[in-house]
Amino acid sequence: MKTIKVSIAGLGVVGSGLLSLLDQNQRFTRQGITFEVVGVSARTRHRERPVDISTYSWFDDPVEMANDPAADIFVELIGGADGPAKSAVIAALEAGKHVVTANKALIAEHGAQLAALAEQKGVSLKFEAAVAGGTPVVSGLRDGVAACHVTAVSGILNGTCNYILSTMAEKGADFDDVLLEAQKAGFAEADPSFDIDGVDAAHKLVILASLAFDAAVSMQNTSIGGIRHITLEDVRAARRLGMSIKLLGEAKMQEERVGLRVTPALIPQADPFAKASGSQNVVTVDANPLGRLAFQGPGAGAGATAAAVAADLGLIARNIKGPTYGVAAEDLRDLPILPVEDFENSYFIRLNLQDEPGALAAVAEALAAARVSIESLYQPPGDEGQASVEIVTHICKAAAAQNAAGALEKQPFVLGRPTVLPIILP
Repeated sequence: MKTIKVSIAGLGVVGSGLLSLLDQNQRFTRQGITFEVVGVSARTRHRERPVDISTYSWFDDPVEMANDPAADIFVELIGGADGPAKSAVIAALEAGKHVVTANKALIAEHGAQLAALAEQKGVSLKFEAAVAGGTPVVSGLRDGVAACHVTAVSGILNGTCNYILSTMAEKGADFDDVLLEAQKAGFAEADPSFDIDGVDAAHKLVILASLAFDAAVSMQNTSIGGIRHITLEDVRAARRLGMSIKLLGEAKMQEERVGLRVTPALIPQADPFAKASGSQNVVTVDANPLGRLAFQGPGAGAGATAAAVAADLGLIARNIKGPTYGVAAEDLRDLPILPVEDFENSYFIRLNLQDEPGALAAVAEALAAARVSIESLYQPPGDEGQASVEIVTHICKAAAAQNAAGALEKQPFVLGRPTVLPIILP
């Protein structure tokens, strides 16, 4: 039996779940592996937890624990792109320890730097749990399509946003009401900005794009939009078109340029993305010569995320090595960026306006001036004196759709901010 000694920094939902999983897991035993936890660290020692930590060596400082020679592998579950998480991971790598982390912000912001250090020290840096919880999309991209040419990666990457949008559609409830419900149920943080403004999904998209394209992409290269301004009227309008609104992350290669965006989008209801409910994550990968691959599973939760961390521990225990991103960190490509303004889609535009003569004609003129062609236009019944107009455009560049919306917003008869969302077709 091979014994691997592990220290764990961060004893929240995932850390506690990992301790339980390692304690009960019989499959590793059948594989000739046993994991011994030799140290734990968290912000607070004496608090109620679902697992007993009294038998483990306690460290107030995760950096001190990272330097402790007793452990072979350092597991970082603290969170955050900087601060103690980054300091502890660097200390562990410098000390020649393997590192496993679930920290998407850390990897998205500093992954290439940390990978280079790990490769210099001859140790592993693994982060399966950083994207899509227990769904093995990181290893799928790094290893499963290693011989393929990947042209696009798309995904529903944030369970909180997916829960909110799904519930709005199912219950006919307003955004603010569903967000409050999600916070009470523990699906959303007290400050939900990271989730609802698209930052969490963008962190995950950057990681997937780096793996897919062997490229050094960053948050600075990513266009980030969230769901904060999606209304129940938008959701109902999408349904009339046979579509659902989802927060989608997209990374694609076009003419040797890489483009990344996170945006709410309209998706046909028959599409796997539209069918994802609750906190479920779905990721598709377009890879030649395989075609389109789909990864689907729980995107969060103690069990799912702990299982992904444990899977990485198993890889290290079985001495399965290789560069962090599949290619050496120094060989990650510095690709030209495809500006989000050059993304091409049909667009959905919804606006409220004063119901007065000539208003629709002025809308059509504003779109034509922006070189946006109308495929369909629908005016549902509205309140007296006001009208809602729902437009689907022909394929155009994002810049044209946004210019058209900007011109419309300035019109005196337009009430409020127009909704402008890409329509993503299979």
